Amino acid sequence: MTQSATPPQRVDGRTARSERTRNAIVDAHLQLIREGDLRPTADRIAKQAGVSLRALWSHFADMEALFAESGQRVLEWRDAAYRPISAKLPLPERIDAFCKQRARLLEQITPNAKASAVKEPFSEALQKYRKLHMVRVREELATLFAAEIGGDEEKLNALTAVSMWATWSAWREVMGLTVNASRAAMARTITSLLAAD
Repeated sequence: MTQSATPPQRVDGRTARSERTRNAIVDAHLQLIREGDLRPTADRIAKQAGVSLRALWSHFADMEALFAESGQRVLEWRDAAYRPISAKLPLPERIDAFCKQRARLLEQITPNAKASAVKEPFSEALQKYRKLHMVRVREELATLFAAEIGGDEEKLNALTAVSMWATWSAWREVMGLTVNASRAAMARTITSLLAAD
C-alpha cells in the first residue's frame, strides 16, 4: 500500500479563528451600512462584530484596507446573484431580462453604493471597485447586445451610463420613482438607444 506524498492539510486553529474574526468585521461593516449607517466608525464596527477595537486594527491596517475587503465582498455578492442572459433571445426579451436583473442587482447594492458615494472621493479602493462594477456592466452590454451595438462606442457608453447605479439613484431617490417605474424608464431608454442609428 502506497502512502500519499503530501499529507492532508491540517487547519491551524489560530488561522481559522483569525479568518472568522476578519469575516465578522467585514460582515459587521456591511451590516451597519445596510441598516443605514453610511459612515460607520471603527468603534461601531468592532462593537457590531463583537470584537475589540484592537482586534479590528490587528486585522486591517486602516479603514481603506477594510473598504477594500468589503468592496470585494460586494462584488462577490453581485457575481453570485448574476444570471447570464442568452444573446440568442429576441431583442425585446433580452432588454426585459437585462432590465429586470439590473433592477434587482441595483436595489441589492444601493446601501453600499450610497455609503461608497460618501467616501469614494477619498478612497482609492472604493474608486477601484466602482470602476470594476462599470467594466462588468459594460462587458455584459457589449456581449448581450453585440448585434445592435455593432462596435459603436458612443452607443455602448450611453447604454453603460443608463445601466449604472448613479442613474438608478436619480430615478429612485431624486425623482421618487418605484422600482417598476425605474425599470420601465431603463427599458425605454435602452430600447431607444439600441434602435438609434
